[in-house]
Amino acid sequence: MAHDRAGRPARATDLEDLPHLVTAYYARIPDPSDPAQLVQFGTSGHRGSSLDCAFNEAHILAITQAIVEYRATRGITGPVYLARDTHALSEPAWTTALEVLAANEVTAIIDARDRYTPTPVLSHAVLRHNQGGARHQADGIVVTPSHNPPRDGGFKYNPPHGGPADTVATDAIADRANELLRGGLVGVKRTTLQHALMTGVERYDYLDHYIADLPNVLNLDAIRGAGIRLGADPMGGASVDYWEEIGQRYDLEIEVVNPFVDPTWRFMTLDADGQIRMDPSSRYAMASLVAIRDDYDISTGNDADADRHGVVTPDAGLMNPNHYLAVAIEYLIANRMGWDALTKIGKTAVTSSMIDRVVSVLGRQVHEVPVGFKWFVPGLFSGSLAFGGEESAGASFLRHDGTVWTTDKDGILLALLAAEITAVTGQSPSARYAELEKRYGSPAYARIDAAATASQKSRLAALTPDDITATEVAGEEITAIQTRARGNGAALGGVKVSTENAWFAARPSGTEDKYKIYAESFEGPEHLAQVQAAAEEVVGRALTAD
Repeated sequence: MAHDRAGRPARATDLEDLPHLVTAYYARIPDPSDPAQLVQFGTSGHRGSSLDCAFNEAHILAITQAIVEYRATRGITGPVYLARDTHALSEPAWTTALEVLAANEVTAIIDARDRYTPTPVLSHAVLRHNQGGARHQADGIVVTPSHNPPRDGGFKYNPPHGGPADTVATDAIADRANELLRGGLVGVKRTTLQHALMTGVERYDYLDHYIADLPNVLNLDAIRGAGIRLGADPMGGASVDYWEEIGQRYDLEIEVVNPFVDPTWRFMTLDADGQIRMDPSSRYAMASLVAIRDDYDISTGNDADADRHGVVTPDAGLMNPNHYLAVAIEYLIANRMGWDALTKIGKTAVTSSMIDRVVSVLGRQVHEVPVGFKWFVPGLFSGSLAFGGEESAGASFLRHDGTVWTTDKDGILLALLAAEITAVTGQSPSARYAELEKRYGSPAYARIDAAATASQKSRLAALTPDDITATEVAGEEITAIQTRARGNGAALGGVKVSTENAWFAARPSGTEDKYKIYAESFEGPEHLAQVQAAAEEVVGRALTAD
């Protein structure tokens, strides 16, 4: 159940004490004997709070040194593009990283305007540097915990392909960083910030290069010609300067509805759990934007590093991320004439099957992968995937000519696409989704959690199809049991069970004693509830079997 103040404005008592938070970053020393205080890379880098000794100066010193050593073993000799978002811990960590990079004689490419850099803009910059097979390949670091609460910090590594690092890279970096932590940081090189800024950096106009390139991936002329009124909410994040510049440069009717940057995020409404969280897919976090939805043809939100998107329409309010992805895919396949007909559409295993139905009718193939945008990187990079999207409101797609745009999620791109769809079709994305439901059915989709011990979570991650003994789910015969993704054969880290009209997937939580159940039914909400109940029974039986 939602918190009793979910969707309501934050109060003073909800805000973080920023001086205390930043002091803890420098003053608190993590205990390497405590697993919770070690470096741990999840699907989006290392995250944590300085107050929990999970994101402190020692962590960033160790991780940055580990990245320097890792890139050397891979022959990466170019600069590191270095970006940060608006979280209170991002600038301190960005500074620490600069000092380590400079001491190791690695050039850092920083923002020419001394401002914030969204994750997709960092990806765009790395790809731009490396295009044509540059001799000295560059990679990147983004200092961001994405949509996490204000108390958190985050640190992500993007190799020369421009997208999130795979587990081989992050495991190697985390192992070396923890070795450095256990050794008292012996082996970490560091100089002063003043010396780093004088000798170890180059400046790059991230904003200009990214915005100048937008006509090569979007139909901005159509948006301008139709007079689409767009309300853009950066949600206090790194896209704050980008929206106004996009509007001015291309003469678009864009109003930045919330131009403020405040690391307490006091202007936010609380998320479902009562925390401040900049999640543009949450109706609670987006309540302020939804309240003014009639003022614009399209309203959009981005999280703190702008890799996620939220789309609000006057007729439907905040769109479900799965619904918008289906609409975006259907529109793009019909309107991107430069895309090769053999390119596939990427989706994660827990994203709506509506996409499968849309793509099949349009004569394309779905490339289904495990959870995590990193699985789309090879396909987007090579151009074999025209689109990659995941259920948590993250996606990117190819340029008009079928070449790579970004290999990381691009919330700015997907937000602008909503305006393009409205301009070209004369319908809002939500109205177009209603038409998809008439053609393909109306799925009910939800995610719930179930309790699990550490050993049960390990067992869930290692399940095989033979461990599932059930033959039906919610009255329908099981048609497929997967523990590996259909698209690339990679382990799902759990299990997905499908029937003719429904499916569920179960994956262990990385941080809590529970597992996540994703489920969808084309037979309606009541059948979805039956699928969810069956999922708990089927998975529970597999986890307790001798």
